[in-house]
Amino acid sequence: MTEHGSTPPAEPDGTPADTTTATPEAAARAIDLYKQYGEGETSVTALDHINVSFARNQFTAIMGPSGSGKSTLMHCMAGLDSATSGSALIGDTDLSTLRDKEMTALRRDRLGFIFQSFNLVPTLTAAENITLPSDIAGRKVDQEWFEEITTRLGLAERLTHRPAELSGGQQQRVACARALVSRPEIIFGDEPTGNLDSNSAAEVLSILRTAVDKDHQTVVIVTHDARAASYADRVVFLADGQLVNELVDPTMDEIVAVMTGVER
Repeated sequence: MTEHGSTPPAEPDGTPADTTTATPEAAARAIDLYKQYGEGETSVTALDHINVSFARNQFTAIMGPSGSGKSTLMHCMAGLDSATSGSALIGDTDLSTLRDKEMTALRRDRLGFIFQSFNLVPTLTAAENITLPSDIAGRKVDQEWFEEITTRLGLAERLTHRPAELSGGQQQRVACARALVSRPEIIFGDEPTGNLDSNSAAEVLSILRTAVDKDHQTVVIVTHDARAASYADRVVFLADGQLVNELVDPTMDEIVAVMTGVER
């Protein structure tokens, strides 16, 4: 990767070198993605013809002020909301072409989710919450992988506990394990550290970083927290429903500087 602000390499005659072969494969793409809520004078444009890709085996953070469209973008990319026009693709699958049952199957079989509110079932144990999506799909859980993930996340001694018996950080680690255990194509996180103290937040972000570096996962999160975004390989910034900036291999100071400019 080139350093921030550096120019791409050039051929001897001065023309830019062809770097397309080095472009990472896209795990997900938005093509001319447009989302409008309401009609007429009361309509609100949440996404204004966005084009962006999320590279496979990378950690990407989406940032922007409140109302910038960052959560809407993630929800459209993850099939949790439908776009007004344009396309959201997971791999080569255009979500706009899927029927409801096919969309449900895609979310269940190919995506993992981590939410701010944990979204655990209170009557189930930690182990049952982790395997719930696989159980619903009728898929056998890889027990060796389950044990590796739960041990790595410090949950081995907590698997028989229900959510009410766990701290917030432990509950979010259960949610991370649930997202990781089926080895999805992409893990989407919507403010995954928003309800956590700084230590628990750092634990969760380290888990996601390790999932990318060690397990070759793809992670995309929405966050308002520069510290959380600094764990990412790339940060994209939205304002007024448009992509306005991005950073590669960002530092926290760089993220804060861009966000300060975006929020003006």
